[in-house]
This record gives sequence, C-alpha cells and structure tokens, in this order.
Amino acid sequence: MYKIMFSAGEASGDLHGACLAKALYSAAPDVELIGFGGPGMAAAGVRLCEDFRDYSVMGFWEVLLNLRRMFRLRDKLVAFMRAEKPDLLVLIDYPDFNWRLAGYAKKMGVSVFSYIPPSAWAWRKGRAKTCATLADEIVTIFPFDIKVYEQAGANISFVGNPLVDSVKATMAQEQARQYFRITDGMYPILLLPGSRRQEISLLLPVMLEAARSILAELPQAVFFLPVAPGLDASIIEHMAQVAKVPVRLTSDAAYDLMGLAQFALAASGTVVLEAALMGLPSIVLYRMSGITCFIGRLLVHVEHFSLPNILADRCIQPELLQDEVNVPNILQEARRFYQDEAHAADVKAELALACEKLGPPDAAGRVAQCILAAAKRSCEKLRRASGEKG
Repeated sequence: MYKIMFSAGEASGDLHGACLAKALYSAAPDVELIGFGGPGMAAAGVRLCEDFRDYSVMGFWEVLLNLRRMFRLRDKLVAFMRAEKPDLLVLIDYPDFNWRLAGYAKKMGVSVFSYIPPSAWAWRKGRAKTCATLADEIVTIFPFDIKVYEQAGANISFVGNPLVDSVKATMAQEQARQYFRITDGMYPILLLPGSRRQEISLLLPVMLEAARSILAELPQAVFFLPVAPGLDASIIEHMAQVAKVPVRLTSDAAYDLMGLAQFALAASGTVVLEAALMGLPSIVLYRMSGITCFIGRLLVHVEHFSLPNILADRCIQPELLQDEVNVPNILQEARRFYQDEAHAADVKAELALACEKLGPPDAAGRVAQCILAAAKRSCEKLRRASGEKG
C-alpha cells in the first residue's frame, strides 16, 4: 500500500492531520502514515519524526529569531523523506515552512499534495502561482480560497471543512452542566487565549483584566479556560491568581463547554471557528509584536481577520486588533452580550448561516479519497518513469 508523509507545524494543523489520518486508515487500513505533526496525529496513528510543539513560533520577527532551528528542522525532514521514500507528501497549512519543504520533495521526485494552502486571497497573491507550480493537487477547507488559485493555474478544489464533523458535543447538556458544575443562575464565559506561549503572554493578561471588570458588573459570571495540550497549566493558574480572577481551568470536553457558555474572549484562529460551530459567539482578539504588526499592516489587506466574519463577508461578531485589545473595548463588547439577549441571539443565528458555507459532513473522508487517488497517480507515474528508463 501507499506510504504518505505529512507535514503539519501547529495545533490547528495537528487537528486537521489527525482527522485525515483517521479517515485514511478507515478507507485504506494498510496505508502507512509518517511525518511531522503533534499529539493528535500521533494518537491517530501517524509515526512522527518530529513534534511541532518543539518548534512553535509565530510572527515575522519571531520566525527570524528562530531561523537556525527551523533550518535544522527542515534538514531533518528532508533527510527523513529521502530515507523513507514516501509516495506522497501532504502539506497541512504552515505555509512558509511547508512550501520550502515542497521544493525539496519535487527535486526528489515526490509528488506534493497541499491541504489548506496559504491564504493568497489575503496577501502575497504571488504565492498562489508558486504553489500551483509545486503542488500536484490542492484541496482547501475554505471556499474563499478557490478564485485566486484557479487564476494562478492550480489544480484546486473545495470539498468541505472537517471541523463540521469533529466539532461535536460528547455529552447531553444537563450531563455537561453537572460535569463542569454549572448551576442555575451561573453565567459561564470562556477565555480562549490560544495554544502558543506567545499568544498566552500577549492576550491572557488583558483577558483576565477584562474578566475582573465583567465580574464586578456581573457577579454570576463564571470563567472557564480550556488549557491547550502542551501548555503548562500552572503558569496560567499563576497568572489568574496574580490578576485576582477566579478561573476554572479545564483539560477536556472543550466542545461541551462551548455549548454551555454564553460567549468567549478568544484569540483569533481555528478556535473561533470551532466556537462558532458550537453556536458560541466570540469577542475576537489578536495581538502580535510591534515589528510583526508593522510588517503585517504593509502586506495584509483584509476587511476581517476572524474566520466566521470572513465566511460571512461582514462583521457578525466583534474583532479587536493590537491596541484595540484593551479592557474598555472588551467590556463594551461583552456588555452587548450579557445586557442584550436579542443581540446574542442574532449573533448566534448569523454564525449558523456562516458555518453552513463550510459544506456538508464527512469532508475528511472526501479529502482522504483525494489523497489516496493522488498517491495512486504518483505511484503510476513512478512506474512509467521506471519503465521508460528500463
């Protein structure tokens, strides 16, 4: 059977990679999956040569500071690919690193399949042409990616988003309320500061300050913080103690908790879309280092930066960026949720409409079939080339 190598360098890519691995093993139990990823992919049966958590950085400046480590990682993966001789390399997001890896794969004659290509619609549109040259096939999880890649000549398709399948409650609501000890009269609010240490340091302090202000106005508020895998819960607990905010840290059943909460203070990213799929509105926050923000403002030209708003093509839930991320702004947006039930209901209805654009269930199954077909074409191509040489 086929040997397929994955490369996923962050938590969201690990989540998607795990979904794909399960779908591939279901469709082809004897497939061999190897590569670069995280705990989700490892648990799904991918044999990892490196764990992304050892290399997780974000932002232009931060990547520059870690270039030497990233070059070492690239060299390790190239050597691993050369030794393992996979039939197909599947890139999962993580664009600046993965597309350099794709260049080495092409030189080795390894076919490249891109899953979740770079957001060329938002910035650096020229990347679409580069990706079209390097990737034999591209599958996106967002419909708004299609146009710019088709214009660049890419073989691209949208077959749905796997989060539609994976983002599900595991308990009945009453059971979940008992599990999280949420009683009548409580007003649960989620704090979702991200999965990277840098996100935690930039966003959690202001989230905790805002939580303290909300609690002063809304004594029935109860704050929950799901701790992402790989993060040290004791650090987060210490930050909450310093801020003098009671926060309940959790480590499991995150989607059940989303289904119970009233709204979230959330770092921009996949978690905001996961929350939307569970009907949970968010006040979306994003901060980065000064130099990263400066470069980003020069290069990125988008009206919205959170995925539900991009899907809706308008602002259906609030977004606060950089200096806008402050307690007065967060408190103003939070009040709209806990002082106006009609507003909260309207946002939930708009989120449901936006999520419909993610397509029908079983996206991972359809992508798995695309990957297996690509691996088959790659093997046939190699056999033909070998026959011609013979």
